[in-house]
Amino acid sequence: MDAQKEALSRIVTTLAAKSEEIQNFVEILEEVAEKVEDNGAQAKADLQEEFDQLYAVMNEMRDAMTARIEEEQSRKMLAIEDEMQACQSALDNSTQLMDLAGDALQETDPEAFGQAAKRIKDRVTMSPAFRLTLKPKVTDNMSHLVADFTDEKEALRKLDFLPAPATPEIDTEACRVEDNTVTVVWRVPEGSRVDHYLLEYRQINTVATGGRAKVENGWQLIADIEEPFYTIFGLAFNQKFLQVRARACNKAVAGDYSEVVTLETKALNFKLDQTSCHANLKVTEDGSSVEWDAMGGKGQLQDTKGRGSRPGSPAKTVRPASPAKSPAKRPASASKRGDRFTGESYTVLADVTLDEGQHYWEVTAQPECKSFTVGVAYRNLGKFDQLGKTNTSWCLHVNNWLQNTLSAKHNNKSKQLDVPIPERIGVYLDYDNLVLAFHDAETKQLLHSFKAKFQQPVLPAFMTWCGGLTVQTGLQVPSNLEMKAVQESKKVSPATSELSVVE
Repeated sequence: MDAQKEALSRIVTTLAAKSEEIQNFVEILEEVAEKVEDNGAQAKADLQEEFDQLYAVMNEMRDAMTARIEEEQSRKMLAIEDEMQACQSALDNSTQLMDLAGDALQETDPEAFGQAAKRIKDRVTMSPAFRLTLKPKVTDNMSHLVADFTDEKEALRKLDFLPAPATPEIDTEACRVEDNTVTVVWRVPEGSRVDHYLLEYRQINTVATGGRAKVENGWQLIADIEEPFYTIFGLAFNQKFLQVRARACNKAVAGDYSEVVTLETKALNFKLDQTSCHANLKVTEDGSSVEWDAMGGKGQLQDTKGRGSRPGSPAKTVRPASPAKSPAKRPASASKRGDRFTGESYTVLADVTLDEGQHYWEVTAQPECKSFTVGVAYRNLGKFDQLGKTNTSWCLHVNNWLQNTLSAKHNNKSKQLDVPIPERIGVYLDYDNLVLAFHDAETKQLLHSFKAKFQQPVLPAFMTWCGGLTVQTGLQVPSNLEMKAVQESKKVSPATSELSVVE
């Protein structure tokens, strides 16, 4: 008995849960029905508005064409009236001459008759009746203003609701990745009714086997694109790939997204290595900036939490030409005791080593920074060594203390540069061709170029005193910079031969 009651109780509980589920579903249906009523009414109102606009256009065209007929009709009527007035004037003149001729014929005096006859003859010669062209200047033909709307009627019979736009196809051959800009080009079938396009992009770090990507960032949207192409400017390629997709829109609906296309975006990325910096330097959490700390504080990096990933869309990879030949290698972690550099070597190194390829990064100093240095160095740079004072480092040094000077340094030799100190310095390294060049990042003016004799991998290296630096990575080698730097390097002797001994 108890078991039966328990079983029946479970059945009742299950039935009650199912009833509640059904009731919730009924509420959903009621909500959908209400929205169907509202959306249907809105759709009918929109349709009526479209037809009203169509009627307005047809009435406008009818009035315009009617006006053309009336204008032609008035022109011809005026021409006919002018000709009738000319004819009537000629008839009046002829009647007057005939009356004069009749009077002359009654003249009996030969001399008077002769004079009258001569006058009449002269007037007849000049009579309008003999100057008229008795052919109408206009015809009654109005057939050139006959309308035939057979094709238009057929087109009107084909009126239908607006279909969704066709799916664009991204033209991978026409897409370009250059100078930290990405130009995306796509096609839509001919005759597609498109009002505008949407373009979405996101950066990813890996593309797994089968084209599925490990997604670390959400899609970024660019809306209201009028043409089937778009250039995205000002990107920092802090990941290895950029995925793009496009969709076409009309006034009613957006079509399907195109197939996701993955573009390779080779660029150097690194962070300032807080384990390698002087105790008086503090590296920011994201590893992009370093600042002088007079109190001897040491910057501490916190582990960043990885973002959740979601499956990527099927993609195909396009690998455009890139100046960089290989990814940079990251050295093993150094000691975290803060004694990698000490004394007056206020230095911090990057967390990558470079032993091939072409690379580019930019450095911006704080306005109040009194002294800073940018360049490259071997990993075995001594803990007391300042950049440029040994044969293991090459650099550009800026001194804003007491006077403003800019100089190139290597192996304890220096060359003062007679150029303005730029707000942002671009560093270009072509390891394969042994070129290290420094540029004004804004104007791309060459500040100095080393023809270095690298014997081992190098690391981006920085020094700062009484101020701070910010490093921007994820930058491609500017297209107009690589060739220029190589050409300039051919004119430059080895660095040590053109630098003076540092005093």
